[in-house]
Amino acid sequence: MPSLRESIGPQMSTAPQTNQPHETKLSRKGRKALLAGAVGNTVEWVDWAIYTTFSSVFAVHFFPAGDPAVALLSTLAVFAVGFIMRPIGAAVLGNFTDRHGRKKGMALTIGLMAGASAIIAITPDYSMIGIFAPIILVLARMLQGFSAGGEFGASSAFMVEAAAPQRRAFAGSWQQVSVGAGSLLAAGIGAVITSALDSEALDSWGWRLAFALGALLGLFGLWLRSNVAESESFEAVKAAKPTDEPKRSYLAMFTQHPGAVARVFGITIAGTLLYYIWVSYLPTYAHVATGLPLNQALTANFMAIAYFICALPFVGLLSDKIGRKPTMSAFAAGFLVLAFPLLNFLDNNFWIFLIVELIGMTLLLGYSANCAVIMAEQFPPEVRATGIGLPYALAVAIFGGTAPYIITWMNDMGAGDKVWIYCAVAAAIGLAVYLTMPETKGKKLG
Repeated sequence: MPSLRESIGPQMSTAPQTNQPHETKLSRKGRKALLAGAVGNTVEWVDWAIYTTFSSVFAVHFFPAGDPAVALLSTLAVFAVGFIMRPIGAAVLGNFTDRHGRKKGMALTIGLMAGASAIIAITPDYSMIGIFAPIILVLARMLQGFSAGGEFGASSAFMVEAAAPQRRAFAGSWQQVSVGAGSLLAAGIGAVITSALDSEALDSWGWRLAFALGALLGLFGLWLRSNVAESESFEAVKAAKPTDEPKRSYLAMFTQHPGAVARVFGITIAGTLLYYIWVSYLPTYAHVATGLPLNQALTANFMAIAYFICALPFVGLLSDKIGRKPTMSAFAAGFLVLAFPLLNFLDNNFWIFLIVELIGMTLLLGYSANCAVIMAEQFPPEVRATGIGLPYALAVAIFGGTAPYIITWMNDMGAGDKVWIYCAVAAAIGLAVYLTMPETKGKKLG
């Protein structure tokens, strides 16, 4: 297997990917595109992940005083509302990206996300403005969900289109490296703030600092994305059809590519549910269910995500060599077998929690290294951003956005020991999809 250095080594040709079917090295322009896409996406997902990282801390500030468990459930319900907006964002912003370009689409998504984080950071408590506090929180989270819905399709299309044909999974894996890096930074911010501040300071202003930092990072991501060149695939489509822009790419996606839409939805079910449990919510779940101190849970989560993002490009290279189906099937089969022992192994112990995190992250590599590339390989360039983003966002809204709420509710109802069944069923569905879908490794991208 080629090394990472060989995979991103210098390559001076600027000919389109489709004329170089055996090319394995990224051009200088391709490397710059990956950097802009990955760093900008990292910043975007810092803002998104900070919400769940600090949800158990700021919950009581946005809802009436009383039962902390009710406040947490209400905050997680708002989390789910953000996911409901993702399909809308995928349709609207995906259509914008397919019409006006990947660069403009990515700049718009990161600006919206950063602005919403700034709003949450400065919103007064419920005790000060009453019902307006949760209303503002809901609206800000809806804006973040709208932004996230457009982000995945735009950045995935941009990064995969920038890749050499035989390194598309490697390039696509960096989309998820950047998502993981965003979660890593959010977990790191959480670990530092919860460890450095006492409980009073954390409750008073520490969580606001986290959202403010996310907003400031968004400005950097916006600058970076504003200074990158447009995708060659998009430019080729515009040159070939200058007067035939897709007015509603989401309609063309459903009418012309229904099978691809169904596959993207099915591919996403297991991946999004298990990803959001392991990467975003498991520290909060362990804290609530076992009493593990939140700072310890966040520290273990930080370590596991660091390992995860370092390993992702290597699994992308593996997928470029052996295919999408074997690597994705290994992910689903692993969770189907190990969901019960992993979740029932959790205890009020840092090292046990870290082991559970690392095993789950290892399995998730098979999905995360492939999801961007396999979805991009389903659609032509003129509907690609929408084709990736909309069915993905629908699946995420249904299965990913509701996962933290459902698991918290199950634990609150005394059924926490049954969470493994929820995870295993999703893994079984994913395994069925991965074993029956067509292999797209080597397919002409366009």
